[in-house]
Amino acid sequence: MANRICIPDYEYKERIARAAELIRQRGLDLMLVASTESDYANARYFSGFWPVFERAGVAISAAGDAALICGPESNLFARDFGKIDKVFVLKEFRESADPAYPELRCDTFNDVFKGIGVNGSHIKIGLGSYVECTLPIYEGLRDSYPDAEIINCSDIMVSLRQIKSENELACIKEGFRIIEIATDEVIRNLKPGVTELQMVGVAQRVIYEHGAEYEGLPMYVFSEESTRHAISRSRYREIKKGDIVQLNLSAKIDGYSPSIGLPVIMGKVEGERRRLIEFCHKAHERTESMIKAGVEASAIAKDFYKFYVDNGFKDNYVYGPCHGTGMIEVEAPWVETSSTYKMQKNMTFQVDTFISGPTFGCRWEKGIAVTEDGCMAMTDYLKKGIIELDV
Repeated sequence: MANRICIPDYEYKERIARAAELIRQRGLDLMLVASTESDYANARYFSGFWPVFERAGVAISAAGDAALICGPESNLFARDFGKIDKVFVLKEFRESADPAYPELRCDTFNDVFKGIGVNGSHIKIGLGSYVECTLPIYEGLRDSYPDAEIINCSDIMVSLRQIKSENELACIKEGFRIIEIATDEVIRNLKPGVTELQMVGVAQRVIYEHGAEYEGLPMYVFSEESTRHAISRSRYREIKKGDIVQLNLSAKIDGYSPSIGLPVIMGKVEGERRRLIEFCHKAHERTESMIKAGVEASAIAKDFYKFYVDNGFKDNYVYGPCHGTGMIEVEAPWVETSSTYKMQKNMTFQVDTFISGPTFGCRWEKGIAVTEDGCMAMTDYLKKGIIELDV
């Protein structure tokens, strides 16, 4: 696609250079990040490569040399798609079916590390993807380097990824442009008798037609009791007149994965149901109004929780008001009452306001970028307020 919005090749090299500086500051010989198909972000951040079935990794030396690591079936795939010239194939990065590949001679971690100029056995290895480091990967490291010191340095990746470049912001904005089109189309097709999954299918068709590479998250359309679920999956349930329908739609652009969430009413909503939805919208706007560079993240979360308590919704509270967003729709850092950082310019968050009631729930969600004097909303879709359809 001509003039496609994406991360340029030079930015991958800049990321590796910034990572190497932080690796040196921590006194590490190298950092290893690992990724799965579902949480691909750290390996893709440096390499542009996103694995299918298998795992992927990137090793970066303190001197700034880098290697892409893939599983046995992804050798050509990684070389064709990746932005890093040095590619190694390790059995530790195999798929979960656990094939043995008895005839295949693969590389080892020793080959990888020597290939990026790291020699010796008494080395310091940082794990930049502590949660995504599978047991085979960890055991492979231990077997190859029994005398090494292996430490968790996931904070390096949070530090690198939390401030977005102009190219990253452009990818996120493009995602929101597409999501707005998909949301319009789903609402146009909502009527009694359609299923939740059919509406997800409508959204999937639209995002691909308009330039998305994939869903930014497993998109969902919930109705009635399923709207109580903070995390769930759409069903074959037929949507009925009077239902509250929750949309959370997304589009991935070169790895960046924003989403829009809002309730749509199949008719009119009154009484306690309306009160809960309106309160959730007010809490959403209140959070947005507090965000700006220099503000303590914990102060935003504490105000959010107090707002729930003061308005009689303490028992309906599930989690805090925002989470970081970027290559993964939910990524560090979270905004929580225990957070110890301040907002910085060009941090990006999903203002994710969720409330769960006895029979239904509601979520208002959109993306913002922190500015010096406030925040920039990436979409105005939620300003429409409660959408009530004439059905």
